[in-house]
Amino acid sequence: MSSVTTRTETGAARPTSIVYDKSQTPELVVKREELCVILGPDEASKVDLDRDVIRIGSSKDSDLVLTDRTVSRHHCEMRRTPAGWELHDLGSTNGTSYAGSRIHAAVIPMGSVIDVGKTKLELREVTERRRVPLSRRTRFGDLVGESPAMRRVFSLLERAAESDVTVLLEGETGTGKELAARALHQHGKRASGTFTVVDCGAVAATLIQSELFGHAKGSFTSADRDRSGAFESAHGGTLFLDEIGELPLELQPMLLRVLEMREVRRIGETAQRTVDVRLVAATNRDLPTEVREGRFREDLFYRVGVLRIRMPSLRERREDIPTLVKHFLRSRPGIDVSDAILQRLSRAPWPGNIRELRNVVERGVLLSFDEVAEAAGEGLEPAPATPAKISLDIPFKEAKEGLVSAFEKEYLQALLKRTGGNVSRAAREAGIDRKHLERLMKKHRLRRR
Repeated sequence: MSSVTTRTETGAARPTSIVYDKSQTPELVVKREELCVILGPDEASKVDLDRDVIRIGSSKDSDLVLTDRTVSRHHCEMRRTPAGWELHDLGSTNGTSYAGSRIHAAVIPMGSVIDVGKTKLELREVTERRRVPLSRRTRFGDLVGESPAMRRVFSLLERAAESDVTVLLEGETGTGKELAARALHQHGKRASGTFTVVDCGAVAATLIQSELFGHAKGSFTSADRDRSGAFESAHGGTLFLDEIGELPLELQPMLLRVLEMREVRRIGETAQRTVDVRLVAATNRDLPTEVREGRFREDLFYRVGVLRIRMPSLRERREDIPTLVKHFLRSRPGIDVSDAILQRLSRAPWPGNIRELRNVVERGVLLSFDEVAEAAGEGLEPAPATPAKISLDIPFKEAKEGLVSAFEKEYLQALLKRTGGNVSRAAREAGIDRKHLERLMKKHRLRRR
């Protein structure tokens, strides 16, 4: 009989166990969260809370579709926040209630029951022995991590590298999507070919077609010579389309045709050129939502998302922070970081993810004489929370709404300051829909800078 060892990772957002067996690949046993209908016409319906936004309503594009006639098409939504799941009513006709009170917005603890129209929903945590294969690797290309979240990613990348399957890398800004794409190229059959990168969000809409497909001399005013596009440049190798969610809608059918026919036509030419390219794409947008709202073609989404791999945020893999700090300092011999400082860094919010951590470490190298983390942790560890002033002279509901409102305003002010008032960027970094952010700004009378 082979021996089995179990280790529990306490740094993860939820309790996670890794089971090691000499005869098998390590596997993951996790707890998951779900939202279940416990009373109503759709009893036993449920949805896993495996994303940051869950939309609830009678509309077919909702994540949890309810047939209750008292439920509005877009009734309410739940958003993952640092404080927990936050429930927002979306202006429904019959309202959303929690703890006996009709609410506009509230943080809902696990185990709570919510009234949506006449339907009752329960937010619950389920212990499930979902055994997910994990890689034995602690790095893949330039990606580094020992956490279950990253070793799950490594397992998927390993299998994807064995074929030419089209891969869509999803996740917040700064989570390492480009490093994952490079690792796929380096470990795949096309490693000897070219790795070509096109950032769809950084190229002007008027130039992106030429950037991707090339152009003939004289095809437009500034076309003073023939130019091959990214698909031709990546022939025999890998093309990485970063921020594919930013691709203009009118160009999406052209990209779809290239992926299906493996042929490109330069602007100003009639001849088709055959291309042999492995495509890897990345986005920090919620593409299924973009599809539902008509900003991204459904057929293109299914074509680029043959295999979808979500890169976890640094907040979901805090146990990797000490390893990452030491990895960034490997070329800086003699610089040491104490365990106390690493613990401080592990408690930081890291909205900029790994990119932010790397920049902070580099700043620490320049500013610190003794320990890099003294400077690296400066300003990151949240200040000790000032106890909220609680008044027992007002009802619980009013007191709680006041605290939530104060948190929303302070969070949005800091977010807009960091993004220079760029609402689209602020919405992406906060992981919320732009329209929802604009509603919150209007609620708190915040203006664009």
